[in-house]
Amino acid sequence: MAHHEFELYGDHVELNLLLKLVGLCDSGGAGKHLVASGVVRVDGAVELRKTCKIHAGQVVSMGGEEIHVLADPN
Repeated sequence: MAHHEFELYGDHVELNLLLKLVGLCDSGGAGKHLVASGVVRVDGAVELRKTCKIHAGQVVSMGGEEIHVLADPN
């Protein structure tokens, strides 16, 4: 499984944009399609809300990829 770390600036990031920002899809729209298809999990549970707010400490996974969301360093 490939691990990614995403440093969060601010309170949250929308799920579809997170997938784009770490390079798992080409656009936010493509991220929405991935989420809608049911292949994305947040903290182990399938997440179908495309713009779900992801906060520091959460883990997003899809296929063989895992994203650990880290707190704002400030």
